[in-house]
Amino acid sequence: MKSTINIEGIVTLQIYDKDGNLKSESKGHNVITNAGLAQLALLAYSASAVPFTYLALGTSSTAVAATDTTLGAEITDTGLARAAATQSRVTTTVTNDTLRSTYTWTATGAKTIEECGLFNDASAGTMLGHKLTGSITTANTDQVVLTYDIKFS
Repeated sequence: MKSTINIEGIVTLQIYDKDGNLKSESKGHNVITNAGLAQLALLAYSASAVPFTYLALGTSSTAVAATDTTLGAEITDTGLARAAATQSRVTTTVTNDTLRSTYTWTATGAKTIEECGLFNDASAGTMLGHKLTGSITTANTDQVVLTYDIKFS
């Protein structure tokens, strides 16, 4: 009997104004990268493997591919630099089948977000997933909330 494991990324990016009003939302599936799949295989057998615990935003609208290893243009300023996510396991279909990574940034200026990714390092590392978000522009003091779900089924 053959068994299959599927990995699906679902990403939600929300922008809230200073008063907590939802300004913009983007939701959809991501691309799981080839390097990310290799890292998941390493995680399955090596206690020294590094898990995916960092979220990043970028400004490039270049098409996403499984061969991507970085964001097209990662944001490092305006309060939107890569950050350590709050992580948990949540239930989508069966108990604890989904890794949820979430972070809330406070923008310190205007920036147009076009992409996001999930990484295993604070500044480099392996990118597990990459998603175009569409053009979403922040203003000073906006809250940017990224929720990155990786579902195993």
